[in-house]
Amino acid sequence: MQPTLVILAAGMASRYGSMKQTEAFGPSGETIMEYSIYDAIRSGFGKVVFIIREEFAEAFKAQFEPRLKGKIAIDYVYQHLEDFVGNRPIPADRVKPWGTAHALLCCKGKVNEPFSIINADDFYGREAFEKAVAFLQNQCNETTYAIMGYELSKTLSGHGSVSRGVCSVNSEGNLVNITERTKIYRNADTGKIVYEDESGVVELPEHTPVSMNFFGFHPNIIALAEKLFNEFLDKNIQNIKSEFFIPLVVDEFVKQKIGIVKVLPTSAQWFGVTYKEDAPEVKKSFQQLINNGVYPASLW
Repeated sequence: MQPTLVILAAGMASRYGSMKQTEAFGPSGETIMEYSIYDAIRSGFGKVVFIIREEFAEAFKAQFEPRLKGKIAIDYVYQHLEDFVGNRPIPADRVKPWGTAHALLCCKGKVNEPFSIINADDFYGREAFEKAVAFLQNQCNETTYAIMGYELSKTLSGHGSVSRGVCSVNSEGNLVNITERTKIYRNADTGKIVYEDESGVVELPEHTPVSMNFFGFHPNIIALAEKLFNEFLDKNIQNIKSEFFIPLVVDEFVKQKIGIVKVLPTSAQWFGVTYKEDAPEVKKSFQQLINNGVYPASLW
């Protein structure tokens, strides 16, 4: 069975300021995620599932279905604030989606085979998709997941802080824990990479493995996400800025000794659009890859 690629495309893009998921970055109008889909098709994925907000569905389908028709099977999942909340009252001023793990949970009933999940606005490189397919077809099961491990220094933006899942890895290459750090940047004075949280500023080594939200999962993770989301809501529903992240679910999978998460290392250079100022650099990066023969000038 060919694995499925799930793409997180329902975010608010609050730091970027617009719908970067549908913005053109390639010379023929391609979005970032189209390069991911192109790499996924070449690597052996058989289906793509877009997680989007329903109010944008018509425009989204009009943009992408003509390009992808006949190339890969397509499906959609809509992420609503009220999904899986039960009878709990949602704060009236809650606008932000519940987060990436809630988006994953919204795939319940839609994704029933081994799958990878990625962000719409990150470029991952073909190697990552090839490694993901090999894992999903040969090693993935109810107690074995995977995460692509990027080098922290290759995942920063020059225009502000980024959010990354910081990974601790044991000698066998398996994940010990993953902690979502929402404010990582290179200190302009010291040149060191640091993150900030409520305890202060903490330095991180250059080659620290981090998650870029590229995982390989057995579909049983959806049931675990549902259980943990209920616990999350009991504690955080009144905090309008709280988010339920995929790394929280993965971390619990390891902590509860349900199974192991293999860290599949990649030395690929990440690029993406966290901020508007990132956009020109992303366009230049795609043009360079095209010049080097990695991608055609027009993907489709």
